[in-house]
Amino acid sequence: MAEVGIRLIVGLGNPGAQYEATRHNVGFWFVDAIAEGFRESFRTESKFHGDLCRVTLAGSDVRLLKPMTYMNRSGQSIAAVARYFDILPEQILVAHDELDLPVGALRLKQGGGHAGHNGLRDTISALGTRDFWRLRIGIAHPGDRTLVTGYVLGHPSREDAASIRDVLIDADRRLPDLVEGKFQLAMNALHSQR
Repeated sequence: MAEVGIRLIVGLGNPGAQYEATRHNVGFWFVDAIAEGFRESFRTESKFHGDLCRVTLAGSDVRLLKPMTYMNRSGQSIAAVARYFDILPEQILVAHDELDLPVGALRLKQGGGHAGHNGLRDTISALGTRDFWRLRIGIAHPGDRTLVTGYVLGHPSREDAASIRDVLIDADRRLPDLVEGKFQLAMNALHSQR
């Protein structure tokens, strides 16, 4: 059987202008950049509890999603879109901030735990599986667990924000591979970046 490619790309984040430029919203940054590259825009879809956009990538229809449920209820939106468009968990890529990676690092992986990330925790619960793909976007760790909430909801420095946006361009270039199911190729390219 041929490998299954990505049909839904989700960016995790929190809605509202006060969260827009925060580290916790780098998933939103990613899908916004994809939509912008295709000159497409998101539409609010109340039945999906989120903002949705459709693009054609590598000859396939791919949906981009920004859940508008706040981070800890992201799975509600993701599961609604997956059910409606008959998208399997293995065809979903969730882009999210990652404390355990340095700023400017990217890692692509399938499955695994949530590592305390509330957006991933709710997605695992809503989909009933861990088998979706994740694009882990490094934001680094503040060094102390008690500082994490303020840190992820804070704004990165100008230099860090630029580094993150640069690596999102690298990830964007690998999207055709992901849609075609060439996951190992995409991993090799992304993991060798930094």
